[in-house]
Amino acid sequence: MTFAALGLSKKCLVALEREGFEAPTPIQAQAIPPALQGKDVVGSAATGTGKTLAFVLPILERLEGKHGTRALVLAPTRELALQIHEQVERFRHGHHLRSAAVIGGVGMGPQRQAFAKGVEIVVATPGRLNDHLDSGTAKLDQIEILVLDEADRMLDMGFLPQLRRILKHLPPTRQSLLFSATMAGEVADFAREYLRQPVRVEVARIGTTSQRAFQQVFLVGQEEKIALLLALLERDQLSTLVFTRTKRRADRVARSLLRSGHKVAVIHADRSQGQRRAALEGFRSGEHRVLVATDIAARGIDVAEIGHVVNFDLPHVPEDYVHRIGRTARMEASGRASSFASPEEHDLLRGIEKFTRKTVERAAVPREHDAFRDELKRRAEMPPPGRQVQRHQRGEGRPHQASGRPHSPRHRAEAPAQPPRKLGSWKPRRHR
Repeated sequence: MTFAALGLSKKCLVALEREGFEAPTPIQAQAIPPALQGKDVVGSAATGTGKTLAFVLPILERLEGKHGTRALVLAPTRELALQIHEQVERFRHGHHLRSAAVIGGVGMGPQRQAFAKGVEIVVATPGRLNDHLDSGTAKLDQIEILVLDEADRMLDMGFLPQLRRILKHLPPTRQSLLFSATMAGEVADFAREYLRQPVRVEVARIGTTSQRAFQQVFLVGQEEKIALLLALLERDQLSTLVFTRTKRRADRVARSLLRSGHKVAVIHADRSQGQRRAALEGFRSGEHRVLVATDIAARGIDVAEIGHVVNFDLPHVPEDYVHRIGRTARMEASGRASSFASPEEHDLLRGIEKFTRKTVERAAVPREHDAFRDELKRRAEMPPPGRQVQRHQRGEGRPHQASGRPHSPRHRAEAPAQPPRKLGSWKPRRHR
């Protein structure tokens, strides 16, 4: 199968050749033809299989020569929205179409200007787009193509009410494309309600993880996870993406890695958009070998070669395991995925194996783990830097005060005499 056989224009074929794309992936080969015909599409494929181009190219082809905001792409996270926007910018030249990213964490001014100019393609997160709808700056009455990317994640994150509000502002007659790495029941219900006789494209069974990602799980206690992570990082120099369950835990893991000399970046919801962008760029360029993240990064990280994904904490939702693993072994590459399962997480592990219909290989804890565990224990027993106090020189000794002045009669005797305090004249209080 070639891109030319999909019905794409010469402009698109030239752009694909210029960017180094030789042949379509299975999801692209099956989804692009019906999308070019204006049909609704429901596409399900594993993460990293090229879903973005499966809807970006049909949008560019169908909107050429039109003006005003005609296409809306919704994504669950800022990172994924920016990734999609970059792909649009990469291929839009020659089609005379403009695009804008409408996301939170940045100023609304440039986004208002984009809506006022009527850019043809808007890539947005639901929350920020609703802000513009509330303020009256977003006009969506000319939308011809709606795309919901990672729809299952949007629903998992509780965006359904916001999605319904957005859909009320769209024309009832439109083309809708829904793409996701998994197709849970809630997504199927949403598709039945809002899509019209969609063409269904599924290139991998639901719950299928990448076949090129070697998966293993270590059964360890919570207190051993940091030492195990350090031991795994010692074994190679692969770029490593570490997933934690909470923001606070991500910060704590990152601090431990920094103290051990690793180049680390952190990304989670409490980081500003500038910090998140800098972390991703540093990880992509190799400035940071390790990126520690919450599930906000499970979708939307477009890094070509992530060698190792580590589930420091197992996710509560099995679908998120599929997305996390999908960050490595993308396209035709191979990769490794390691998971840490403490005793209280064994039920989560069984749920993942049931969902993926695959038993994750149990791995032996590496020998280096013991050395790192002892080092961490020794480090934890050391007093914090800058908090050590001097001991008194006489007798058994007592800690000095923070000022360093010893508690001794001699010291008090040598202290200069203080002048007597002057007392003001006393006057009786006048009662009313």
